[in-house]
Amino acid sequence: MREGILFVISAPSGAGKTSLCKEIIDFFPELRQSVSFTTRSPRAGEQEGVDYFFVSPEEFRRMVAAGEFVEWALVHGNCYGTAGKSLDLWRAQGLDVILDIDCQGAAQLKKSRAGAVFIFILPPGVDELRRRLTGRNLDTAEVIERRIQNAEGEIREARWYDYLIINDKLEQAAAQLKGVITAERSRSCRVLPTIRTTFPSLRDT
Repeated sequence: MREGILFVISAPSGAGKTSLCKEIIDFFPELRQSVSFTTRSPRAGEQEGVDYFFVSPEEFRRMVAAGEFVEWALVHGNCYGTAGKSLDLWRAQGLDVILDIDCQGAAQLKKSRAGAVFIFILPPGVDELRRRLTGRNLDTAEVIERRIQNAEGEIREARWYDYLIINDKLEQAAAQLKGVITAERSRSCRVLPTIRTTFPSLRDT
């Protein structure tokens, strides 16, 4: 049994990574999605343990001090972090995991999790990004502009990711993301250890 693959997905707010992750989880039933911890308040419709684990700033600081996070970052004035326990347990069981995090957290994992696959989701353009953020009716105009400004810095980070997917049409972007996951699962370095007993000629490779 191979170790599960960690797929790290980042994107600026409004690029559609949440919708894409849902599409992927629904398509690959054996794929798990890590749920992050955050200090921000729940938005309308968000569920505890499904969208995020909502904790107080004091509890978040305790978890940081206890070394419970494999990565954490301050984003848009709130803290977000990924607990390592369930992440490592799933991977040890051979289950692949999707992790939806910002660029700061992804950069931390780039250093600590060898073999992780990094995917950046881009919007078709800044104007479309603004339209999507406005259409969500979740933020004030001031917050939206701040998210647009932050997006420029986040997009610069896309250069070091393994894959870039432009989310213009959800179905097309989802198909590309499915292709990335399928291809990574078929890499020889991941498949060879699982088939050497079946094919004796591969045992020395």
